[in-house]
Order: sequence, then structure tokens, then C-alpha cells
Amino acid sequence: MAMLWQISDLHFGTERPEVVSALEALIHSMPPELVVLSGDITQRARRSQFRTARSFVERLGAPATLVIPGNHDIPLFNLMSRALTPYANYCRSFGAELEPVYDSPTLLVIGVNTTRRWRHVDGEVSAYQRKRVAQRLRRASAKQLRIVVTHQPVAVTCEEDLTNLLHGHKAAIYEWSGAGADMILGGHIHLPFVVPLHQHYDSLARRLWAAQAGTAVSSRIRRGANNSVNLVRSTGISNGTRTAIVQRWDYSDTTRRFTLKHTHSLQLDSRHAE
Repeated sequence: MAMLWQISDLHFGTERPEVVSALEALIHSMPPELVVLSGDITQRARRSQFRTARSFVERLGAPATLVIPGNHDIPLFNLMSRALTPYANYCRSFGAELEPVYDSPTLLVIGVNTTRRWRHVDGEVSAYQRKRVAQRLRRASAKQLRIVVTHQPVAVTCEEDLTNLLHGHKAAIYEWSGAGADMILGGHIHLPFVVPLHQHYDSLARRLWAAQAGTAVSSRIRRGANNSVNLVRSTGISNGTRTAIVQRWDYSDTTRRFTLKHTHSLQLDSRHAE
């Protein structure tokens, strides 16, 4: 069974220390195959904030991590650095690969860098990126849960978040569905939810789900959405049926622990991409 934790929008520099400790305890109690950080690791892309984030990741002790940058992970006020070396501080802590891929017998996770130095908040996925991801998806094993990770969302549930949709998201949804994707993980809007994209887009090639994570440890929480993270499990193939489970774990200010809030059971297509 494949299992990963999705941790998004940590915004180190605005972190709540008690929530950081609780999240470490949660992940130590349920060790995953992979930890995914889906962007906005820091608040202002400073070296010190990235060092703090790196120390946090190391304390988790996960066998593998997959990290992509968010719009907060490139400098905002240092215009020279933003123009010439936007990812310098990010790379010092998390390496030069901005679009990592994790590949195991049961799990394929593909990271997409949706940040752009000329965009302050918005994200974008290019035609080249869509094609690269689709090509990798087509090489996946039928036994793998196939996940794409972006920072900005490909789906929203509130009208106020429409402006935060990933530029190029519609084309990406069709192309990645056709190539065999099962799920797209995102962050950015600090609002957790799961959406069946195949119920909102006509003629998708297969079932495709969007799973959004809230802000994991930051004080920048939205009304009605406390700090939260997602646990994603694949149950494999049984009698020709593939399913996955997405669990949302929320932090409780009363107990100072993360507790299970919602469980979504996702039906996946059994056939492989054509």
C-alpha cells in the first residue's frame, strides 16, 4: 500500500511552534513512504526561513521527500534576486531540481513548478510542462497511483478563489487525464477539499481527482479552516477495482494535536492510459 503525507503552505517565518511539534508527532506516529511539500515553504524566501524548513523536514525522518516551490518561495522585495536568481535560497536548502519525480512500484508522483518570476501570486503551467508530465504518466505502471503536484489549484470551491486558479489548468486537466493521472495535489489557497474533476469536465479520459491541502503550520489560516494536512493512501488493485483514500487531518487548539477530520474514498479507473 502506497502512503504519503501532503504538507502545504508551511510559510516558515509565520509558523506556530506548537503546531510544528504536533505535526512532527503525527508523522512519526504514521510513517509514510513519501512526504510531499506542495509549495510556499517559506513566507519571504529568506535563507533563515529555508534553513528552518530544511531542519523541519529532516526531523520528520521520512524515507523520501518531494518538494516544489510556491510563489512565496521566490523573493518579493529584492527585485534583483527575483529577476536573476529567484530560486537561489530555495536551492540551497532543497536542491536544484524544481520539478522532482518520485517513482516506486506503487507510486508515481510528478512535481510541477508553477511559479514564475514575473507573476507575484498567480501560477502557470506551460504547454511544455503539460507535455513533459503527460509523457511521464504514460510510462507509469498499471499498479502505480499516479499523482501530479502543483502549487496553485486546478479547482476551487469558492467564488473568491477563482482568481487563484492555475493558468492553463483546463488544458492540463484534459492532457493529464488522457495520459493516466489519478490525482492532482495542490495548495496555495489554504483551504482543504477534494473535488472529482471528471464530474465538472466533459469527456475526460478517466476519473481524475483534485485534492487541496490547507496551511500546515502557519498562522495564516482562513476562517473556518485551521491548520491541516492530507494523508493519501492507495489500496492497490482488488478484483479489478482501484481505490485511493484521502484523509484530512486538522490541528485542534484544544488538544494541541492533529486529529482525523474527513476521509474521502476515491474510485479510480482500472484501465491504464492509452
